Amino acid sequence: MAEYSEIDGVRTWYDEHGSGEPVVLLHGGFSDSRDFHGNLDALADGFRVLSPDRRGHGHTPDVEGPITLELMAEDTIGFLSTVVGGPAHLVGYSDGAAVALLVALRRPDLVRRLVLVSGVFHRDGFAVSFDGDGEMPQDVVDSYGEVSPDGIEHFPVVAEKMARCSAAGPTLTAADLGGVGSRTLVMTGDDDLVALEHTLALYRGVAESELAVVPGTSHLLLVEKPAVGTGIVRDFLTCDPVPTMLPLRRSS
Repeated sequence: MAEYSEIDGVRTWYDEHGSGEPVVLLHGGFSDSRDFHGNLDALADGFRVLSPDRRGHGHTPDVEGPITLELMAEDTIGFLSTVVGGPAHLVGYSDGAAVALLVALRRPDLVRRLVLVSGVFHRDGFAVSFDGDGEMPQDVVDSYGEVSPDGIEHFPVVAEKMARCSAAGPTLTAADLGGVGSRTLVMTGDDDLVALEHTLALYRGVAESELAVVPGTSHLLLVEKPAVGTGIVRDFLTCDPVPTMLPLRRSS
């Protein structure tokens, strides 16, 4: 079921399937909720899964002004408050992970369990640098044009906004991560765009966190190994932590 909801002046499109505890899926940058087709959308067999397209992405139109992680976090808070109607499990992929992290820090009352897939907490966490120059891959442009209400000719405007968004942040510190109170899963590919050392810092910075490195995958791990990725996330959302027999990090 696809619908629109007016959230703080943004006509936000979202898809909703299933019933049970709510799970909100936050897609990556230059993309939309189709990131989760054929992988995490399978969670709808046990959860109420909601997949919004963030401002300027997918079916959700662009609005005047910049696109920033902070604004998208506020949009997500509005979505949780108005559409979901309360707290939910929050799953963010790539840029969506940064948005989810900001939401968990600002409104911990709205986040049950938190899943961060291939995300950074600081812009320096990528294994490769992005200078914003060069042309976008044509398949990214075409994908935008397939669903955007603004039309494919508007893509350069959104691309410039997103380039500035990427250059600006996030800029959280390891100390900031200590403010995350939700039980958290940090997941990455073993050959991800996010440096493994940065992912480890994210895992170590969040007190109640668990780490999953999916072997033989890249930044597109949810597409490359959908069953593995979905299984890990499903297990995290449905099961309580098991007591470990030789705890070190969790020994306290």
